[in-house]
Amino acid sequence: MNLRKIEKFIAQQKVSLIGSIDDKNYPNIKAMLKPRKMVGLKEFYFSTNTSSMRVQQFRKNPNACIYFYHKGLIKYVGVMLKGKMEVLIDQKTKDMIWKRGDTLFYKKGVTDPDYCVLKFTATSGRYYCDLKTEDFDIS
Repeated sequence: MNLRKIEKFIAQQKVSLIGSIDDKNYPNIKAMLKPRKMVGLKEFYFSTNTSSMRVQQFRKNPNACIYFYHKGLIKYVGVMLKGKMEVLIDQKTKDMIWKRGDTLFYKKGVTDPDYCVLKFTATSGRYYCDLKTEDFDIS
C-alpha cells in the first residue's frame, strides 16, 4: 500500500464526508468541502460553525471518520480514515485556515464566535479500489 498515493488522492478531492456519533449512538454523516489543511494522512483541518450540530456531537464524543471518494466511468476509489475530531476555537488555529471569502459565512470575520476549526487526527484507514480493500495504520 502506497500511503503517499492515498495522500495525493485525498488532496485532489473537492468534497469530503465527515462522520460523527449522535447522543443516541447513531452515526451521522455530513458532506463538507475538502479540508483546508492536511498534514500528511495524520491531521486534517476543516472550518465550520461553532453553533452546528456536528460541533456539539464532537464535543460529546470525539470518535469520528472522514471519507473521500472518486467515481469515474469504470473505476471507484474510496478512502476512509478513522480517528478523533477536536473542536478548536483558539485564534492561532482559526487564523491558520481562514480564507478571504469566509466572511460570506462568518460575518464578523476571523474572530467571529460562530467560526471554529475541526481538527481530525487519523489513527487508521481503509482503502478501496478495483473491488479490493486494504486496511492501514497511520503512525
